[in-house]
Amino acid sequence: MKKRIERLTLTKTDSTSAEPPNEAAIMRERIVRRAAVEFQDGMYANLGIGMPMLASNYIKPGITVKLQSENGILGLGPFPKAGEEDPDLINAGKETVTVVPGSSYFSSDESFAMIRGGHIDLSILGAMQVSQYGDLANWMIPGKMVKGMGGAMDLVSSKDTKVVVTMEHTAKGKHKILHSCKLPLTGKNCVNMIITEKGVFDVDAEKGLTLVEIADGVTVEDVIEATGCEFEVATDLKPMTQA
Repeated sequence: MKKRIERLTLTKTDSTSAEPPNEAAIMRERIVRRAAVEFQDGMYANLGIGMPMLASNYIKPGITVKLQSENGILGLGPFPKAGEEDPDLINAGKETVTVVPGSSYFSSDESFAMIRGGHIDLSILGAMQVSQYGDLANWMIPGKMVKGMGGAMDLVSSKDTKVVVTMEHTAKGKHKILHSCKLPLTGKNCVNMIITEKGVFDVDAEKGLTLVEIADGVTVEDVIEATGCEFEVATDLKPMTQA
């Protein structure tokens, strides 16, 4: 009997990506290209599903980043090509994946020991809301069914892991960066950096947000209008970097 694949995810070929990108795709690419700047040679990183995972497409040539998945893989590779998918080889988001030479498999308890023990250098996650002081809400909306909180609460629990949030600056016109989160929290004072299509914020658990990079065509006034809390602007505010 053929095994069922819950989330068949394939590498895009030239033929499947021939259509010109729309505005939303351009915005997402700007965010993930900036997130990829955070990768450094020799890092162990964990990437959430969606935009965070796309950042791995822009790892700079010549550097090695080992990608870890909560379900027990170290050494994730790209999504498989059509016909090469393996129903037994999936990431924590149940997407089909491949592995690179030298990869390893292990149990969930070992995986979360790596995560909680601070052995993951970088975690890139999506978010529904982030507070001025780095609180994160990304696992549920009250009243909507969720399968569980996943590994996010563990990924943000170690002070030795840099936590970077990638997300759209607003959702349907509503602020996502707030003085305090209104949704159930994943973690408190855990976010180190926020990357949106408008710019990049450094986050300090005591001092709050500082806008350190700004996207082309965006003004500080635009960022103020789209942000639901106060923030500082770096004296050396830079253009938004891209990998």
